[in-house]
Amino acid sequence: MSNMARAESDHGKYERLIARAAGVGALPTAVAHPCDASSLRGALDAAKAGLIIPILVGPQARIRAVAEAEGLDLTGIEIVDAPHSAASAARAVELVRAGRAFFLMKGSLHSDELLGAVTARETGLRTGRRVSHVFIMDVPSYPEPLFVTDAAVNIFPDLDAKRDIVQNAIDLHIGLGLGRPRVAILSAVETVTTSIPSTIEAAALCKMAERGQITGGDLDGPLALDNAISPEAARIKGIVSPVAGRAQILVAPDLEAGNMLAKNLTFMAGADAAGIVLGARVPVILTSRADTLRTRLASCAVAVLYADARQRQPGLGG
Repeated sequence: MSNMARAESDHGKYERLIARAAGVGALPTAVAHPCDASSLRGALDAAKAGLIIPILVGPQARIRAVAEAEGLDLTGIEIVDAPHSAASAARAVELVRAGRAFFLMKGSLHSDELLGAVTARETGLRTGRRVSHVFIMDVPSYPEPLFVTDAAVNIFPDLDAKRDIVQNAIDLHIGLGLGRPRVAILSAVETVTTSIPSTIEAAALCKMAERGQITGGDLDGPLALDNAISPEAARIKGIVSPVAGRAQILVAPDLEAGNMLAKNLTFMAGADAAGIVLGARVPVILTSRADTLRTRLASCAVAVLYADARQRQPGLGG
């Protein structure tokens, strides 16, 4: 592949998402504790792209000092003062509960702090679903967006949690207008074996889909990674299914495996990884300091498109 063709491949999937989201219209977004250059710049860049209307929540003096040091213009940007990161997370969630913000966006605080405020029993944004994370990956060598879940929130999910993880990812795929997804439940092998518990849970998840406990997607598993994404590997193994070799969602057996898979794709296959947390009352944009501008904008675009789809299809998201 030429360098020019590679560049087009690298950018195409996200650029289409960003362009579609900009057409939806910007909505108020509570940005929790944007107290470093990357998180503050990311919020302002998303505003310039027409994706969000940022409400910056955190220590006002620190936010303004970062803006001054980085040459960032805060004219017309609302700042809600909060003394520290935990208070910033709690206040950002309050803005959503009050209807003043339609999304949450992570700033320079730890993910655990923000998600702790989101999942607080009395004051958070809980639903009947388990909260889970999805990476929407733009892999240059793969023909369509590839979802990886859960690589950031649920460490060792049990079967009930995995049901919600799978359903959240399916709903997101449908909500982004990508159609009914092919879902691969990953393990180390493609046969059910008692010595590898994730193969048993994979088989159970597929049966749950057959019984209507998971809806909207085609599931297969257990599948090893090669026969989930390579038609040739699936053919050699003799696996015949709508999913094998053509997966659009990869469900990892645990956070460690999912995180390593996503970072492998990012750093060894040149993929970009937009991230979003689902299962709460609103999408949570979970960015990283290592994210590129395009990845940050893609994460915002995914949240905008999914929230818009949930307005039009109330059944999405539980």
